[in-house]
Amino acid sequence: MKVLVINSGSSSIKYQLIDMSDESVMVSGLVERIGEEVGSLTSKTFPGTDREVKTEIERPIPTHGVGLEMSIDLICKGENAVCAMDEIDVVGHRVVAGGEKFNVPVVITDDMWPDLTETERLAPLHNPANLGGAKDAIKLFPGVPQVLVFDTAFHQTIPPHAFMYALPYEYYEEDHIRRYGAHGTSHKYVANECARLMGKPVEEMNIITIHMGNGASMSAVKNGLCADTSMGLTPLEGLVMGTRSGDVDPAVHNYLAVNRGLDIAAIDNILHKESGLKGLCGMNDMRDIHAAVEKGDERAKLALDVQTYRTRKYIGSYMAVLGRVDAVVFTAGIGENDDIVRAKTIEGLEPFGMKIDPEVNGTRSKEARLISTADSAVAIWVIPTNEELAIAREAMALVK
Repeated sequence: MKVLVINSGSSSIKYQLIDMSDESVMVSGLVERIGEEVGSLTSKTFPGTDREVKTEIERPIPTHGVGLEMSIDLICKGENAVCAMDEIDVVGHRVVAGGEKFNVPVVITDDMWPDLTETERLAPLHNPANLGGAKDAIKLFPGVPQVLVFDTAFHQTIPPHAFMYALPYEYYEEDHIRRYGAHGTSHKYVANECARLMGKPVEEMNIITIHMGNGASMSAVKNGLCADTSMGLTPLEGLVMGTRSGDVDPAVHNYLAVNRGLDIAAIDNILHKESGLKGLCGMNDMRDIHAAVEKGDERAKLALDVQTYRTRKYIGSYMAVLGRVDAVVFTAGIGENDDIVRAKTIEGLEPFGMKIDPEVNGTRSKEARLISTADSAVAIWVIPTNEELAIAREAMALVK
């Protein structure tokens, strides 16, 4: 079975074609700057092998539909085509928010669209693009099962005392305001990988998973199920992120409205796009922040300290949630590649049985690796996430 995985963003499309017989990636690609004057498509056939062929195209890409059609042409019709269109058995799509109704992956049917459209208010920056990509794929692959895999689904096992906000109860009943979380596909994948690497059933393990990229979230995984997560109704709550504030006093909104004359849309834009690391020091690329710290930039140092301190606080709170912690897992762009952030995050947790081996932690690798010391009571791992493979597995299992 061949599964095409599509992650459609506001101005981009990421895709992979995966041969599920051995879970190998046949094609991996990225369409960027959709709707701008000049767009780009980068595609790799058999990436990471001695047969890799890279194709780069720059031209106007006015819509997501055009970008997806260009991608399919490369996969199925171009000089380096790897399969015919009718050899693609299922298309899997990443969707950020499924709400309470979509708590498992689903095969799209026509009668679902009104409910799917309702989920867009939960993730207005992501869901419209995610679902738009699914509509484009349905046109290109009529009759092929289209599976939606929701980032929020893994978090649906969180108990009410953890997902409820202390607001008037009718806001939950009528407006469905509650904690939904995000990055669930990634959290689930690395938790299962951690258990596999440690040779234990995930149902017998308690794991703290830290997905840290430009967006960042953390989950407490108890006996293989999510018990709590840091993102909330939207992907704004929780950890300090690249441009997102994470946790702030809710009264900040009124304070800014009164003292700065800002309306709610302007405040929301600030919290999503002008805050986090960028708000603290003007930079949201961690590589730039580290370079600035080395030059003595105090605000860059402050941004790094705030981010790692907040993450460390969440680790402490999830230790209380889980009672016993078997492992901590770092994943995603910063989590997988930034030894400084990992070390500063764990720093001070040694009395709680978390000790990082500085030499192993400082070694760059694309492989999963244990970075804790031999006498660390809690195993500390770096495990590369693979959301595309996780989506492909979910899609294949559902269709079969």
